[in-house]
Order: sequence, then structure tokens, then C-alpha cells
Amino acid sequence: MNALWNELTATQVAPPLWLIVLSGCVALAVIAYRPSWHVSRGLITIAHEGGHALMAVLTRRKLQGIRLHSDTSGVTLTRGNPRGVGMVATAAAGYVAPSLLGFGAAWLVADGYITLLLWAVLLLLACMLFKIRNLYGAAALLAVGGAVFTLSWFAPPTAQAVSAYGAVWFLLLGGMRPILELQSKRRRGRAPDSDADQLARLTRIPGTFWVLLFLLVSAVSLVTGTYLLAVRWIPVA
Repeated sequence: MNALWNELTATQVAPPLWLIVLSGCVALAVIAYRPSWHVSRGLITIAHEGGHALMAVLTRRKLQGIRLHSDTSGVTLTRGNPRGVGMVATAAAGYVAPSLLGFGAAWLVADGYITLLLWAVLLLLACMLFKIRNLYGAAALLAVGGAVFTLSWFAPPTAQAVSAYGAVWFLLLGGMRPILELQSKRRRGRAPDSDADQLARLTRIPGTFWVLLFLLVSAVSLVTGTYLLAVRWIPVA
């Protein structure tokens, strides 16, 4: 066990600054280009539904199951007090989860804990797999988990580091687009049962407030995450 822990907590040297910037540019291009976003958005959905599920567990709601769909949508089913604090926290956790996960991942990679990050992701995916209730969702988690395991076990350290930085950028940047898409749908009346509108019914606080709160959390995560990724390259006076 000591050997495994030492392996997980071993630090890696950060890639050159130009590679970190390049990985961020690639992540931004994937998010901005509609066809690639349509495919990759499923990764954000996994984080989104994982946020709902984790908050449900933390607030002691009964987590009944998670479904991930091929159109990149998803749903997390919980049981408990329909109007309590736990329900509000669970509903609010989804849209901010990718950005907060990206911030936590930025903190790990900034300190060189690439292997620890990869295995933490594997652990989270495994926990979600136990609660998946449809075949597509299980296949999606197994595919992502297999890719992360292959990267952590077989890829050279530089490839691991660049991939980890790219994933962090994807979460930090990609966490914002679904929130903007949500508000666009709400303006057209196409999302009456969105998380923001459910929160509005639960709290009597307008849904727009919740969307702005999601955006604020996402923006702060992006700014602080970017600082963490770049801080080691800032010259010390």
C-alpha cells in the first residue's frame, strides 16, 4: 500500500508553457466548434450529473440512479424531502460541477499531481458506474474510464501531463457553455424544467438569478484555475 500511495502522490514536472497554452487553445477550439462540441459535451454531462449525485449523497438524499443519453443530456434521480435544503443544493450542483471539478483538477496539476488526478477521476467514474441505470450511460463511463486508465498506465509522463492540462482547460472553459445555452433556451421558453427553473420553484427566487449564479461560479473557477495553471511561470521579483 505504501508503494501504491507513493506512486499516486509522486509529482511530475510541468510541461513547457507553450504546451500548456496550446492545450488550452485546443480545448477552446473543441468547445467553440459546434460539431466537436456536440461530441465532447457528453464529458461535461458526466461531470454535471456527477455533481447532482455527489450533492445528493452529501445531503443524505437517496440516490436512485443516473442516466446518460446519446444526445448528451442526462438525469439524476433522487428521493427525499421535495422542498428541503438538500433538494435545493442537489439541484444547484449540476451546472457548477464541471467548473468546480476543473478548479480542483487545476490545483492538482499545478502541484504536479498528475497521476493522483487521473486515479481520482477513475474512482469517481467507478462510483458513478454503480448508479448508472441505462446501457448507453454504462458504455460511456466505461469508454471514458478505459481511456483514462490507458493514459495513466501506458502513456509517458509528458503525454499524461499535456492530456491532464487539456482536460483541465476543457472543464474550466466547457463548464460555461452549457450555462449560456441554458439561458438561451430559457429565453425561447424551451427549458421550463431546467435546473434553474426547478430552483426558482423551490426557492421563489427567479431562475435568471440562478443562471447568473452558475455563471459567476464558473467564471471565478476559470479565473482562479487559470492562475493556478500559470502561477509557476510568473517571474518572481
